[in-house]
Amino acid sequence: MFLTFLQELRAAKIPVSMKEHLLLLEALQGNVIDYSITDFYYLARATYVKDEGLLDRFDMVFSKVFKGIEPTLETGETEIPEDWLRAIAEMNLSEEERAELEKMGWDKLMETLQKRLEEQKKRHEGGNKWIGTAGKSPFGAYGDNPEGVRIGQKDGRKGSAVKVWDKREFKNLDSTVELGTRNIKVALRRLRRFAREGAADELDLDSTIKGTAKQGWLDIVMRPERHNAVKLLLMLDIGGSMDPHIKLCEELFSAAKSEFKHLEFFYFHNCPYDAVWKDNNRRWTERSSMMDVLHKYPHDYKLVFVGDASMSPYEITYAGGSTEHWNEEPGEVWLRRMTDIYHSSVWLNPIPEKHWENGQSIRMIKEIMNNRMYPLSLEGLDRGMRELSRKK
Repeated sequence: MFLTFLQELRAAKIPVSMKEHLLLLEALQGNVIDYSITDFYYLARATYVKDEGLLDRFDMVFSKVFKGIEPTLETGETEIPEDWLRAIAEMNLSEEERAELEKMGWDKLMETLQKRLEEQKKRHEGGNKWIGTAGKSPFGAYGDNPEGVRIGQKDGRKGSAVKVWDKREFKNLDSTVELGTRNIKVALRRLRRFAREGAADELDLDSTIKGTAKQGWLDIVMRPERHNAVKLLLMLDIGGSMDPHIKLCEELFSAAKSEFKHLEFFYFHNCPYDAVWKDNNRRWTERSSMMDVLHKYPHDYKLVFVGDASMSPYEITYAGGSTEHWNEEPGEVWLRRMTDIYHSSVWLNPIPEKHWENGQSIRMIKEIMNNRMYPLSLEGLDRGMRELSRKK
């Protein structure tokens, strides 16, 4: 059954190796957990899963492989899968009984269950053979056998039934589902480079211990607080066709503000030109010259555009193509100027990637960005952050 588990994890594209599988078996052999399927779930998850984005997929595989067996509501009867019968036989029958089952077929297991029902004349609690409760027998209720047949139990009193994982409480971490602020933060954390700068206001415990032992008296050593040293310049498309994506952009903006100490942001419409702004209510009265922005923020900033790149191609290729004002230079000139300065730059597009070929302007922007356009999904963010993390 454990080999089946390993195979199912690999089939679900969860990267697991035989080394991790052997580690799990070694932990089980060393009795690091009790006979509880809940404990086994957390042990297996800690062993196999190295990426939060795969937790939902792991839950689905776990539920599939270790699915609890319960009576149906209509008949009250339980249909027992053959693989469970095999597991029960291997764990609880003698060599002679197993040989007999292999010779006569697996229907014999149900006869064994019936025989135990006839032999047992009283309630039984605990143990590993008789049908009862709170034990490790494969037949019964309220017990801890992870491969048992549930009989007469109406609820998972101990919470150990595998149906718990059908809830898939980490569903929002799957890379194919809609983004939220929490999992955007998870994706953005790939773009981290920690440094200690500024005032020394944090106790350096290791250095304090080392210095005290060396000097013979209390030698308190302080250090600056560690923070993300990556500098991010965020350019956000606003208005028009971006209105349906406001919530998603708000979540991205909120996550970025909490993850990056050095974050600067500006708004533009459709395509960046000679001016950008920070307050949409004062976009015509308080604008920042793009040239001033390019001179103020050095080339070590990471540049991220967020927009659907959906506009008239004239807005990209012609002077005066903007729908809002007369632009002396085409949008393409400004885009190339910006990407020449900020070598680490990407464009995040909220439109699904499968629709990009349908938009001429999207194809044009993608080409100007040297194909560094990624969908605004968890998987797309991960790809984009990998690109920004590459050494130029």
